[in-house]
Amino acid sequence: MPTPRPLVLALGLGLLALVSTADADAQRKKKAPAVSAQCTDFYAWANAEWLKANPLPADAGAISALGQLTDLALQQQRQLLDAAMKSPQTEVQNRLGDFWASGLDEAAIEADGSRPIAPLLSRIDAIKKAKDVPASIAALHQVGIPVVFNFAPDVDLKALDRHIGYFMQGGMGLPDPAFYTRNDADTQAVLARYRDYVKQILALTGTPKERLEADAKAVIDIETAIARKSQSLADLNNPFRNYVPVPVADAAKRYRNLQLAQFLEAQGVKDDLVSLPDPALFAELDAMIGRVKPEQWKAYLRWRVGDAMAPYLSRSFRDASFGFRGQVLAGQSAPAPRWQQVIEAINTAAGPMLGHEYANRYLTSEERRRATVVADEVRDALVAAVEGNTWLSAQAKAEAQAKLKALKIEVGTPRRDLDYTVQPMGRGSFGGNMLIASTWRHREEMKRIGKGNADRRWDVLPQQPALAYDIAQNRLIVTAAVLQPPVLDVDRPATAYGAYGALVGTQLSRAIDAKGAQVNARGELGNWWTPADTAAWNTLGERVAAQYAGQPYPGVKGGKVNGGQVRDVALSDQAGLQLAWDAYAKAQPEAKAADQQAFFGAWSKLWGQQVSENVAAERLAAEIHAPGPLRSNVPLSNLPAFGAAYGCKAGQPMQRAEADQVRVWR
Repeated sequence: MPTPRPLVLALGLGLLALVSTADADAQRKKKAPAVSAQCTDFYAWANAEWLKANPLPADAGAISALGQLTDLALQQQRQLLDAAMKSPQTEVQNRLGDFWASGLDEAAIEADGSRPIAPLLSRIDAIKKAKDVPASIAALHQVGIPVVFNFAPDVDLKALDRHIGYFMQGGMGLPDPAFYTRNDADTQAVLARYRDYVKQILALTGTPKERLEADAKAVIDIETAIARKSQSLADLNNPFRNYVPVPVADAAKRYRNLQLAQFLEAQGVKDDLVSLPDPALFAELDAMIGRVKPEQWKAYLRWRVGDAMAPYLSRSFRDASFGFRGQVLAGQSAPAPRWQQVIEAINTAAGPMLGHEYANRYLTSEERRRATVVADEVRDALVAAVEGNTWLSAQAKAEAQAKLKALKIEVGTPRRDLDYTVQPMGRGSFGGNMLIASTWRHREEMKRIGKGNADRRWDVLPQQPALAYDIAQNRLIVTAAVLQPPVLDVDRPATAYGAYGALVGTQLSRAIDAKGAQVNARGELGNWWTPADTAAWNTLGERVAAQYAGQPYPGVKGGKVNGGQVRDVALSDQAGLQLAWDAYAKAQPEAKAADQQAFFGAWSKLWGQQVSENVAAERLAAEIHAPGPLRSNVPLSNLPAFGAAYGCKAGQPMQRAEADQVRVWR
């Protein structure tokens, strides 16, 4: 299965919370002038029909307009795979159809048992000496099962146009190294459940009953030794902490037991540079090759194969995996429907292949063209805003405009397609097909390593609704799945700008904000803002945070929004909405009042959502997106154009006094 990458692409589509309503009785008692619903709580007015039609189901923690878009994309994938199964038109469709059919055939999966992993287990069983272990480690990585450590391509931070291979910590079955070293009762209880799960999987892979205790202990001991030398999760998420380039020859010489040169050769990697940020960890791993007995390594490797493949094998494997990973770790009460599990598996192992077909089927040429045009117009609006900006220094303005002009916009699918040469899958073995597809995807991942290959693909799939700015490649990524209502409707220009255009603006703004300023137009790391620019940005952030701070958090009795927590996304929202309006006003200077109102309605309708009390409380504590009513209303209240469109007067809830309005790039 694909290895987690050390640098992660942050996506821009957030979800919101419950709507609040105006207290009309209180207004009557004060005998205040009547204020229209649009000027009082625009979110409640614009989303009234959606909120009425979408009550929160008893078994759901939250539903949202954007969540429904994700559900639609899943159903579209299901329809595509059904068609590929029944009447494939291309070789790729034929392979996907076979993959899908094999996953739905539960009787065949049950009869298949553990046969799909038998060749891997046989190779592991053939280990006789310590020097045999590294070759087995490399072979498992080749089929997409990372063991002992992780190895994945990512950006070379000194040359953002290329990727290098990152050797990173991994090889542990628990999500946090601290699980192996803490002594509190809760952690020890999880560790006890984990030990039971390890024994279940070992038994299913053929370990004799009399060896289960000893082999499970060997697994836990190996993982604990790795955990003791591993970084904390906070350090692991710091890309600069993880970038330590070293020549391959030096790494191979330093860690001879691990046979890293042979490992890279097995993965098809010919680059002469890798990142290896944890010499103490790899020194320990190198020592463990000789120190840990071959029989113990065999137990560990059998366990890693069984655990990785359990969701794709017979029911006894799946039940064991869900019992621990689903129920204990994730708190799930029941597994997803079978069809959804199979789609998730296909996306894991062959996601780009499915994405290629998804875009061909569900993205029209007009949607792609329109999305590109609107994105270009929003970019032009940002270039113009920067030119007239009053707080950026001259040097920052010049760099920002250069970066925006160099920015690439990729709509629907990645510009560079993949090699879809995959061995035939057939319909006989779902587990076998997972290994075939996972091997293919790992091969394609390894091809990203080397000069000029950094933009080979996206870090999100075309069939997943997403709109994101990729800071390393200075590109806007717009997936095929996001280009449908409520985000894009090609037949309604105003909504195309108010929803899609505004989301584009939120992401383009990130190219030149305080974080975007860490990379220049030439793709080089280094802050191009002056201290005065940074100070001005922080002042803007404080003003925006103050507009959200202390406002009631919908769904949480007595809860208040943490302005500082939502500040960064709120700044992007404010910028994006303004930029989209500027682009719309330029493209449609004669727009009728109804069309102008539709623009603002489209923005608000992105954030329709129903949330349970428990989920709302969780989001209040950790969510970086403001709750729905505020994410809709606060940016609108800063726009004079919104007040003009609906006749809202300054000082009314939906129109701030001019002195209180925040403008980001003006």
